[in-house]
Amino acid sequence: MVIITHVIYPSEGARAMAERFLDAPELPDYMAKKGPYVTSNLEGILLTSLYELENERLADGLKFLGDYMAIYFGVPGFSFEIIPYFEIKEGLSMIGM
Repeated sequence: MVIITHVIYPSEGARAMAERFLDAPELPDYMAKKGPYVTSNLEGILLTSLYELENERLADGLKFLGDYMAIYFGVPGFSFEIIPYFEIKEGLSMIGM
């Protein structure tokens, strides 16, 4: 399974975000990360990251990412979302198929 995170913040917050990023905790061994991938629009800077992990570590992964995002609290305009995605076979089993 994967967890995808989206982060957005205004361009004025880039320095504060970069400083906190450099102090961020290291990724745990049970997760593999792709990204962050960066773009920008009129709302600001947008980051997307993809984290791969085993299903049984979902709770651990969500807790880690919630704590990880919390280090950016206080940066004006910072917002984020954390979204788990399941493989199609897993999704079908959730609806009894």
